[in-house]
Amino acid sequence: MNAITSASAIRTVHVPLGERAYDILIGPGLIARAGAEIASRLKGRKAAVITDENVAPLYLKALVASLEEAGIASAEVVLPAGEKTKSFEHLITVCDKVLEARVERNDYVIALGGGVIGDLSGFAAGIVRRGVRFVQVPTSLLSQVDSSVGGKTGINSRHGKNLIGVFHQPDLVLADTDVLNSLSAREFRAGYAEVAKYGLIDKPDFFAWLEANWKAVFAGGSARIEAIAASCQAKADVVVADERENGPRALLNLGHTFGHALEAATAYDSSRLVHGEGVSIGMVLAHEFSARMNLASPDDARRVERHLKEVGLPTRISDIPGDLPPAEKLMDAIAQDKKVKGGKLTFILTRGIGQSFVADDVPASEVISFLQEKHA
Repeated sequence: MNAITSASAIRTVHVPLGERAYDILIGPGLIARAGAEIASRLKGRKAAVITDENVAPLYLKALVASLEEAGIASAEVVLPAGEKTKSFEHLITVCDKVLEARVERNDYVIALGGGVIGDLSGFAAGIVRRGVRFVQVPTSLLSQVDSSVGGKTGINSRHGKNLIGVFHQPDLVLADTDVLNSLSAREFRAGYAEVAKYGLIDKPDFFAWLEANWKAVFAGGSARIEAIAASCQAKADVVVADERENGPRALLNLGHTFGHALEAATAYDSSRLVHGEGVSIGMVLAHEFSARMNLASPDDARRVERHLKEVGLPTRISDIPGDLPPAEKLMDAIAQDKKVKGGKLTFILTRGIGQSFVADDVPASEVISFLQEKHA
């Protein structure tokens, strides 16, 4: 990996999607510069800023001041924090507020928050007036390296997570690394699971770099910016190759099929399990299941678990506090998350560290047996 020349440098990752191309800016102080960055790239002069009750007291005032300085009028919508905000109820609220603010197609919805706010705001931006411009200002590590990039937006259903939504690419992503200093240790670790995911998908050298440098990533500075930029570049490459998840983009779901089922099993109770923690357990399960299917060495699964456990992430179903439904109920969520075809499921499996692949012929009976063993 190339070293960053300055800890204060702003890194730019370009996502070349033709007329939907956009830049991801990564570095300190970007919220204070947001208005200038937006005004220099986009035509609109009105914005609806969507945020939540946790983020608003920290960063909303600074963002609005930056917009005003650049001549951009804004309306603010503050929603409850948490996964349960990704609902029809709050989607309707956001759409109404965006229309009330008279945001037009060349104006923009700005998501100031983590993945929940980004997903919900992006969905609203994609359907109001059949699509208005969208700017992501992600405030969690998880959203900076994953959900803010790629245009997948949506809300949850009682049938499962992220089952209702649209593809709506952002016009700009401003990943202010200063805001990560306000995250709890748990939130930062949860985001780190998604960073590690990129190494496990197809970048074994990046995973090895993380094993050696994770403490520096957690500490901040150049290593943190390097890890975020590498993650965004990895996701951008996949998105450009397969924007609408018809093929290789599905690799980004490594660990997510198991993880989403575990989130559903906890009723999205963040006191028990947050998304990145579910992904952490899910990635270990994916490697263990691959070993069970004689696709990969058990040593790889142990290596993945060792690293994730070392940074403080949960790696076992038993690490989730409280009771969980039986394996058969987890299978119901998995079957909803990935469509069953001919009685077989689609999973992201692996042949080793950085050798993930899409397996669309996984027998449900093998998954149930595996979950029963791991859930015991």
